[in-house]
Amino acid sequence: MSILDRLDARIPLSDEEQMLLSSVRALARDHIAPRAADYDRSKEFPWDNIRQINSLGLNMMFVPEAYGGLALSYTCYLACVREISKACASTGIIWATTFHAMKPLIEFGTEEQKLRFLPRVAEGALGALAITEPNAGSDATGMTTSFTENGDKITINGGKIFITNGDVADLYLLFGKWAGVADPRRAISVLILEKDTPGLKILRLEDKLGTRASSTAAIQFDACEVPRANLIGNPGDGLKILLASLNRSRPSVAAQALGIARAAFEDAVSYINQRRQSGKKIIEFQGIQFLLADLATTLALTESWLWNVAKMIDGDEQEFGIEASLLKMSASDIAMRITTEAVQLFGGYGYCTDLRVERLMRDAKITQIWEGTNQVHRQLIGRSFITK
Repeated sequence: MSILDRLDARIPLSDEEQMLLSSVRALARDHIAPRAADYDRSKEFPWDNIRQINSLGLNMMFVPEAYGGLALSYTCYLACVREISKACASTGIIWATTFHAMKPLIEFGTEEQKLRFLPRVAEGALGALAITEPNAGSDATGMTTSFTENGDKITINGGKIFITNGDVADLYLLFGKWAGVADPRRAISVLILEKDTPGLKILRLEDKLGTRASSTAAIQFDACEVPRANLIGNPGDGLKILLASLNRSRPSVAAQALGIARAAFEDAVSYINQRRQSGKKIIEFQGIQFLLADLATTLALTESWLWNVAKMIDGDEQEFGIEASLLKMSASDIAMRITTEAVQLFGGYGYCTDLRVERLMRDAKITQIWEGTNQVHRQLIGRSFITK
């Protein structure tokens, strides 16, 4: 058993969670992974994968028991994200995005909102998190999508870009600015927008380098009207809710990155144990062994930090933003490094689409960009050491 296998064996899960994770691993191995290359080539949304995920009831782990869900840990969620992403990064992103979008509803929503929306999530509804705009990326205060109060309705105008699940979501967690509030930070508010709301338009789907089966949409709101009862919290609560949402979604991005990294590492190790050069297995060359040692060390340490952050969240700790930034940055950087080295170890074969390491390298790149670029995370981490 390798060091990575031993690390997996020590993930702190209950017996029920271990059984669920075993089912997820089997689904990922036997059904999701074999379809990943075809979905990548066709850019077709992987509905078959989503239906099979729903057949296991995995969305129930997003939702409290009172609303039709299961009392499972955040650690279990991250373990499932990693396994699904290891098999197909696109499918991992699609599934995890529903958690990113709906967790703020659980934490900040009213009882009426939870009763209205969460049973749908438990049954398999897809969610989307709509924040980014052409002039509002890592700095959300630049967003211009507007929420205008109109009696018991809110009118939405504006648009969003780079929205995962944007064309297929049943529920959108939508951030915008409350009309009439001058302070850009105090204006940010958040509401739930439902699929097929009049005035909601899908403008285009992006043609991407990687995670090509995960749809990424530009969407527009042309006088969309939603009930004021869909507003989460009060006008101006959006920035607080946004930051809380990102702190929990960044470990999820790390789990996606580590799933991609683990797939590439295992493929590379298997190949260099078989491929021979100059009468020796490639793995028998000292330089290759040193490379493996470096990659395995960073991968194992980062995975250990993943479970540490998960433990903090399961323990209801409130201050873990810097820990989440450390994790997201480290995991995405090692994913990019391992996938690039895997392509190199495969030589010319790695550059061809016949083997998945080429796809894994493309899939890894987005993890360094979304949920805050790694440059932003380095700034957040470095800034945390400034003394007052």
